[in-house]
Amino acid sequence: RIEAARCPDVVVAQIDPKKLRKKQTVNISISGCQPAPEGYCPTLKWQQQQVANFSAVRQSLNKHRNHWQSQHLDSNVTMPKSEDEEGWKKFCLGEKIYSEINALSNNENLGIDYIKVGFPPLLSIVSRMNQATVTSVLEYLITWFGEKKFTPELGRWLYALLACLEKPLLPEAHSLIRQLARRCSEVRVLEENKNEEQISALNLIICLVSRYFDQRDLADEPS
Repeated sequence: RIEAARCPDVVVAQIDPKKLRKKQTVNISISGCQPAPEGYCPTLKWQQQQVANFSAVRQSLNKHRNHWQSQHLDSNVTMPKSEDEEGWKKFCLGEKIYSEINALSNNENLGIDYIKVGFPPLLSIVSRMNQATVTSVLEYLITWFGEKKFTPELGRWLYALLACLEKPLLPEAHSLIRQLARRCSEVRVLEENKNEEQISALNLIICLVSRYFDQRDLADEPS
């Protein structure tokens, strides 16, 4: 007991980090994002421009939210309830993507059938969504993206929902966008053609999460 009483309450090991660094075989970023493959990472100038554009979109949305909220929706637009996960997936992505239908119908030349191709994130639609609904729909689409491929319809809605998020972020929203960035980085690694528009779309989402929403935690990590 006398010897134990002489021991300090807290003992700190003196470890030389240089020795550990030489033996390290795996590098893991704080957020779990996969580093961009060679040639896939956008330039810093491109990232800064996208953040500036995104900030302008958010300011415009907030400024004119009341105006767009007062606009009448078309008769064919019926927004699902906040808790209707399947309804929102069909609404945003369309029945063709939701049901994984590849064949084109004979009636598509007559006009755009938004029930089949999904409703775009019009200002008159997203302006009616409160923060709880924005977070819920974002979660629905991120869950979908976790098991399905990335599509332009999905990308447009993800961008619009990110623009609707209010800062400071709620904890659940913060967790969701980090999950989204990780998923985008995983899909990016699997892309074989770095010139595809999909790479730019994935880079855009990762850039916005890391440089606009999560600057403190992710600003020093590779985008």
